[in-house]
Amino acid sequence: MDTDRSCYSIVLADDHVLIRHGIKKIISQDDSLTIVGEVSDGEELFGVLADALPDLLILDISMPKISGIDLAEQLKESYPALKILMLTMHKTKQFFYRSMTAGADGYLIKSDSEKELLTAIAKIRDGRTYISPQLAEDFAEDLLSACRKQADNPFRDLTKREKQILSLVVEGHTSKAVAELLNLSPRTVDHHRSNLLKKFNMKNSVDLVNYAVRNGYVTLD
Repeated sequence: MDTDRSCYSIVLADDHVLIRHGIKKIISQDDSLTIVGEVSDGEELFGVLADALPDLLILDISMPKISGIDLAEQLKESYPALKILMLTMHKTKQFFYRSMTAGADGYLIKSDSEKELLTAIAKIRDGRTYISPQLAEDFAEDLLSACRKQADNPFRDLTKREKQILSLVVEGHTSKAVAELLNLSPRTVDHHRSNLLKKFNMKNSVDLVNYAVRNGYVTLD
């Protein structure tokens, strides 16, 4: 990885090659910015970051194997100094809230202009928080306040195992299938599913799945 600190180093994490190509083309307009790595999934990302840490990670929310939001949360724990700009198609309050709570430093929507990408990078580079104008005009102040106070959010109280099971349930797996995938007993999985229903105050799994997807707790490709 390039270690020239005269440039602001950036790693791109997006599973779409054309998206990465477009971002690189835009970033090339600024000579003070340099792309030092690009990956298509979380496993590749951890390998790149283990080699050398960039100044900024541009991270797609809808990543294969592990979502960008979950990645952001893990990366902020391991690399607190790493700046993260989330890149997404999602314009909803829930995805923004979850991203910022996970530790993102900026939230850029893919339909924003080329200029906005460079603006986002510049603001984060200066130590500020960036929010897409598509969100900022409507409720930036309320959202920032909610994120910083970490308002009541049932997802935050889930254990790592409960998050795994919730994701698999949303994908349509039965308790037996979940048990096989996680090497657990079906009874243990049913116990976790029961706890999930209680924590989200849902009557059945269908309601739980709809609620989790609608509020951005779990993403579907």
